[in-house]
Amino acid sequence: MSAAAGALRPQPGPKAGPKPFPWDAALHAGLCHLRLKPKIFWALTPVELNAMAGGLAQGSAALGRAGLAALMAAYPDGGEGL
Repeated sequence: MSAAAGALRPQPGPKAGPKPFPWDAALHAGLCHLRLKPKIFWALTPVELNAMAGGLAQGSAALGRAGLAALMAAYPDGGEGL
């Protein structure tokens, strides 16, 4: 067998597969941030918890120069206290 043919063979290594469910993050989001009662938390599906935690919301773009200028014009502070 040539070296090139051997390079095309799948190499043994860690198995690719689904990642384990992030229970620590789910519990923290549900019980701490959303302040759900445990009975309600455990009745939710992962999709429902994700939606409640904002996982379905559209991300907003970063504030650009024009947006900053508009905010500064709308809320002038004159630099007092700086």
